[in-house]
Amino acid sequence: MEGNSPTILENSVNDSGLKTPLYEEHVALGAAFTDFGGWQMPVRYSSDLAEHAAVRSAAGIFDISHMAEFFITGAEAAAFLDQALVGVASEISDGRAKYSLIVNSDGGIIDDLIVYRFEADRFLIIANAGNRAAVSTALRERVAGFECELLDRSDEFALLAIQGPRAVEILQRLTSAPLDSLKYYSIFEGEVNGVHAYLARTGYTGEDGFEILLAAENASALWRELLSVGEPEGIIPAGYACRDTLRLEAGMPLYGNELGLDTTPFDAGFARVVRLDHEFVGAPALKTLADQPLNKKLVGLVGEGRRAARAHYELFDSESATSPVGEITTGALSPTLGYPIAMAYVQAHLAEPGTSLWADVRGSRQPMTVVSLPFYKRAK
Repeated sequence: MEGNSPTILENSVNDSGLKTPLYEEHVALGAAFTDFGGWQMPVRYSSDLAEHAAVRSAAGIFDISHMAEFFITGAEAAAFLDQALVGVASEISDGRAKYSLIVNSDGGIIDDLIVYRFEADRFLIIANAGNRAAVSTALRERVAGFECELLDRSDEFALLAIQGPRAVEILQRLTSAPLDSLKYYSIFEGEVNGVHAYLARTGYTGEDGFEILLAAENASALWRELLSVGEPEGIIPAGYACRDTLRLEAGMPLYGNELGLDTTPFDAGFARVVRLDHEFVGAPALKTLADQPLNKKLVGLVGEGRRAARAHYELFDSESATSPVGEITTGALSPTLGYPIAMAYVQAHLAEPGTSLWADVRGSRQPMTVVSLPFYKRAK
């Protein structure tokens, strides 16, 4: 999830763009900011590497309040979502969630999102900030004729993510919610720090943790309290630079990089997310595409040395080839693994793990090898 690659702003404070309810907290902590889907978001507070390491070894807290929240209620809420999305929301159990996609009539990806089900007739969709308008438009078009209410309540809420091996332990100090018994991709409605909140055991880092949705006016108090009670365990605020390397190591796609209107779920390796046994917007196109060979496929790549192949760098099938066979979508020197990693779209016949490719890194060909995703899995 989480669309639009960040553009780093060197100044620590910038007055342009949308701001989350936690903006002043970030300013007080000395954050540098980035334009992320039109929002001013903290790119780092201290060091990208330190923040990345804290999430992998202890805990980090992220402001993800720019994300969009749509609440769907009513007798036909599940039927509406079945028709609107590629998955079958009516099969989600109460208190659970599923990763899904919303596509256009051609099968192109409008957004990737998570669907949460509280009870039979009450759902929540969390979508990417940069795609809020597109998702809202698509949902409003598709809800016509269904007995349910669709509300965009994004402006009412803040969303915090606490991620890392100590995250659950830290969060438990501020809530009586049964965190240990909540499974991955579940949601619980209760209290945190004395106020109403939704606790989702989801994340975008490859680590355990929760995403906490609460009223915007309560966000600053919770942010400060999490940093305070988690200080002995090493919690620190974490920005979007490390969030990008964390999600890359975990093989998680970013809208605008790995996903877009010009990609289908099959290109991106999400055939398992698509249920072609039910009718939804885009189903006819995807049924046709499912029977055709892929032209391109999303893969993982590992490189040698310390030079990373970045987004939009071209890939070749030999050191001397002149015609590209693919393109990097996200690349970095992995802080956890210590070598270059990347995700890329390549011609489908070159997607087999072990295939050797060459990345053009600023005019120099660098060898890379296709591998299975993800690059990193947390110990369980």
